[in-house]
Amino acid sequence: MGVISELIRTEANGSISFGDYTLASKTKKDNFKHGTDQYKVKTFREITKLECNGIFVYESVPGTAVNGLEITENEVSFQVEGPEDAEITLGLSDSTEYEVFINDENAGTMKTNLGGKLTLSVELGGDSHTAVRIVKK
Repeated sequence: MGVISELIRTEANGSISFGDYTLASKTKKDNFKHGTDQYKVKTFREITKLECNGIFVYESVPGTAVNGLEITENEVSFQVEGPEDAEITLGLSDSTEYEVFINDENAGTMKTNLGGKLTLSVELGGDSHTAVRIVKK
């Protein structure tokens, strides 16, 4: 896997991958078309952020690389990697309960706030990746 040197790309299976945590300064790519949507990514070692059609989708502190991001009405899944543990915030539905799975292990139920944000911590480091899956209850 590794960093996404082009900052954001469409994968063969229709998912998207984005982020480069090795960059020393903030770099962004606007107007990336994926289907009927337009994505914007900002990334570097301190933060990675993704928006779709101007709406918040993903943010990690510090920066990460995300592979295979798939978003459906009831589920968000991706694999994430980075040099150290990260706090990840996702933009989901307002005041909704979600079941969180990290590396296929149930991490419990979480409820989004009124703004629809859900924040979780993920242990990262080295060359390995962590699978995250968020399922609407």
